[in-house]
Amino acid sequence: MIDWTSWHNYGFMRSALLAILIITPLFGVMGTMIVNKKMAYFSDALGHSALTGIAVGVVCGVADTSLSMVVFAVVFALLLNRIERSGTASTDTVISVFSSCSVAVGLAILSKGGNFSRYSSILVGDILSITDSEILYLVIIFVITAVFWLLCFNWLNALCIHRTLAGSRRIPVAWMDSIFAVLVALTVMLSIKWVGILIINALLILPAASSRNLAANMREYHLFSVIFSMFSGVLGLVLSYYTNVATGPMIVIIASVIYFATYFFGSSCRE
Repeated sequence: MIDWTSWHNYGFMRSALLAILIITPLFGVMGTMIVNKKMAYFSDALGHSALTGIAVGVVCGVADTSLSMVVFAVVFALLLNRIERSGTASTDTVISVFSSCSVAVGLAILSKGGNFSRYSSILVGDILSITDSEILYLVIIFVITAVFWLLCFNWLNALCIHRTLAGSRRIPVAWMDSIFAVLVALTVMLSIKWVGILIINALLILPAASSRNLAANMREYHLFSVIFSMFSGVLGLVLSYYTNVATGPMIVIIASVIYFATYFFGSSCRE
């Protein structure tokens, strides 16, 4: 018989649970704005840019590639945001070009000499290896994002509804776009080692998309998104322990099930 209470006896599981309880509310809240602003491709491109960030760190001889990942992601996000605002090409085209180029450069550098196997673990992530210092970084970005959200949520929401109208109300549109892009970049980069490049975008999008299927107003939209994100994270961690499956993919599977359940439930209610 399976002992469903044994998992929390291990220090690495408790650390993983703490990390999930810190970062999943961020995924839930930021995902709502990403969905509203139609930035799904943007966050996906940021995830892929992690490879290039690692590659830059390797080339520069940086001991901790996490730093190079974060710096590169912030620069990448700001540059992508700037080109997107210029309107010289469609948004999806710009993001696709940046994402493809970033992945290609990263793979080219990291695979030189057949050494890519050293970095392959970042593709699927490993939350069980998270350290106390990484948890501290998650706490810092959580606090920063929470303060920003409390102070600037109405402005961000106005941008999603109508950018021109927001500008006419003296809302600093460019600054809000840039700050939000940087926060997304920091959240993605600080989470990518335990979530994985291949599925980081899913954890940002799925809870918010599920919430959108049910929510009747903005408050419910955010609340459901946070609940779905945290539920998927905690249940995915526990199930991955007993099934011996990577935690990141398990969380995404649960989040996907929730999305389809809310989609069909929402459709039946509307009929």
